[in-house]
Formats: sequence, C-alpha cells, structure tokens
Amino acid sequence: MLTPIEVVEVAAASPASAQGGTNMLNELLAKAPRPEFVPDWVVPLNAILIGVGILVAIVSLNAMFGTWLERKVSGHIQCRYGPMRVGWHGWLQPLVDGVKLLLKEDMIPKGADRVLYVIAPALVLSSVLAAMTAFPLSREFFFADIDLGLFFILAMTSTTTIGVVMAGWASNSKWSLYGAMREAAQVVAYEIPLGISLLVPVMAAGTFNLIEVSDMQSGGFGVLNWLIWPWVNPLMLPAFLIFFVAILAETKRAPFDLPEAESELVAGFLTEYSGIRWSFFFMEEYAAMLLFCVVGSFFFFGGFESPLTSAAGGMFGDGSVLHQLAAFTTIVVKGFAGIFLMMWLRWTLPRVRIDQIMTMGYKYLTPLALLCVLLAGIWEVFLAPYLPWR
Repeated sequence: MLTPIEVVEVAAASPASAQGGTNMLNELLAKAPRPEFVPDWVVPLNAILIGVGILVAIVSLNAMFGTWLERKVSGHIQCRYGPMRVGWHGWLQPLVDGVKLLLKEDMIPKGADRVLYVIAPALVLSSVLAAMTAFPLSREFFFADIDLGLFFILAMTSTTTIGVVMAGWASNSKWSLYGAMREAAQVVAYEIPLGISLLVPVMAAGTFNLIEVSDMQSGGFGVLNWLIWPWVNPLMLPAFLIFFVAILAETKRAPFDLPEAESELVAGFLTEYSGIRWSFFFMEEYAAMLLFCVVGSFFFFGGFESPLTSAAGGMFGDGSVLHQLAAFTTIVVKGFAGIFLMMWLRWTLPRVRIDQIMTMGYKYLTPLALLCVLLAGIWEVFLAPYLPWR
C-alpha cells in the first residue's frame, strides 16, 4: 500500500490524461517540453498559479465592468447619463475607483476583533473564487471538469455567509451585526428553494457537470434543445423563475438587499469597512452575480449552445479555435444578460421588509420548488420517454 506522500508523487508524475484530464491548464503544461532538472510537481503547481491568476483577472475585470454598467443602467432608467467625464462615456471611472480604494486609508474600529475583521473579506472573496473553478470558459478550456460541478458551486458559494456574519460580528457595531444577521436569515431561507429548483434541470439532463449539461443541449440550431423550452419539460420555466428570485436573495441584490440597507443600517455589515477590504465584498457580489447567471444559462438556456456556436462549429469544425471563441462569447453574453436583468430589477423594485422576505422564502418559494420537482419527476419518468423529440 502506498503512503500518502507516495500517492502525491505518483499523481504528480502521471500525465494529465491518466488522472482523468480534469484540468486543461495541467494538460497543456504536461505536454509542453521542459528541462530534465525540473521536477514533475512543478507542472501542477504552475497550472494552479496560472488558473488562480486567470480567475483573479476575471473577477477584477467583471467588478470593474459591472460597476460601470450598473451606473449606466441606473442612469438611463432614471433618465440621466451616469458617469461621463472620466474617459469616453465614463469607461475610466472604474479604474479611478480602483486606484482610490487602493490608496484609501484602511482603518480597524476600536474594540473590533482584529483577526476576524481582517479574515472576513478574504473569506468572502475566496469562496466565490473557489466556486468559479467549476466554471468552464469553453468546452476545451476549463479549470476543473468536476462531475459534481453544480454541487461544488453551491457548496462554495454558501460559505460567503460565514464571511458576512464574521464581518458583522467582528466590526463591533450594532448596525453591522444587524446586517449580518439579516444575511444569515435570508440565505438560510433562500438556499433551500435555490438548490431544489436546480433539481428540475438536473433530472432532465441527468448530470451535475456543466460541460455535459451544455453538450446534451446541442443541436436544433443551437436554440431548440435548450432545457427552458416547455417541450423539454413544462416545469422548467417555473423552476427558472424560482431560481432567479433565489439568486437575487443569495447575491444580496435588491429587492433583497437588507444586509446592506443603507437607509436604515448605514451600510449594514459593510459599515465599518473601507479601502481595499471594502472592495472585496463588492468584487464578490459582482462575481457571484456572474457565476449564478452562468449557472442558470448552463442549466436552462443551453450553456455554450447558440446560433453563433452552431454556425462556427458547422463552418470551422467542433473544437476549432473559432468554435471555442464562439462558445466563450455565448456564455459571456448570456451571463451579462442575466446581470442586466438583475440591475434592471434593482432600480425598479422597492426593498421589502425582513418578514416579507422570510414569508416568501419559507411559505411560498420552498413549497413551489418542491412541487416543481415532484411534477418534473413525474414528467421525466412517465411522459418524456414516449415523446418523439426526446
């Protein structure tokens, strides 16, 4: 029997294909020539470092573009221009904000728990970074091709609540503590219908793997085989509506922004934070918005499949560079379409009370999600096998 150290050495020395080929970066580096004096463990280490760098870049650029887009969307909804002066139509405004946050004084309140206060923003941001490792950029480029990808994403994103509660408790402020407790209550109420609603497309697809879910929706000009259509399963649309409401609460977006309710709690769990630590919370929020919208696009709206992907695959072949680029473009467009809808709702709907949030989550969404799963299961077992298009 091998010792744990020997197991690690064998895994590092084995080619990526022997390990299941679950990391695209590791596969590319393993095939690349390297000097004989370079040990085998350098390959997976470099793959990890490059992957982390790409994820940090994605989260940072997404936060910069998201803040600009939010200001422009809110400006047009309220019949104004939004940022215009810094760069063309305010394109440089997020860069200026980033420099300001980096240079701004970082203060720790008197009486705060310094260790928890410092750890909380890092925990919140690292949880969404970990979840995004299961987010493929195309069929051929992924950080981790996880069979239980959806389960892993939901598990990692749920840990953000620990960081938020930690931040509220450590700040030694009643307003921060109130916001943290609201977040805990809200997430507990809405993670249940969120997970249950995703069981409907999982039953139809038969897998938790994001790439496999996208592949089973291929064909039909890149559109007709999406899971959202009623001829696939008529319970998909109600399940998606429950899913979308739940991710609004999960990402603390209006009308479920009670953890940050500035009109009554100053800024909620963020009240005592400033500078770069303050920005970590908003980087996590925009990254979580993108992540959940991408998850929704994979399990309801075809994933990489679109007319653009279908045309690129037909003209240049599946797996070609242009086909992969079309798949990446498709998933980005679908993700930001969901983000735009979330922003639209923020500047349209009023904030609801905490008792109304709890009532909606426990009394309505959870039973409706369970009913959707029951009816979808009946459809998949007794009706779907006899449909000619299934």
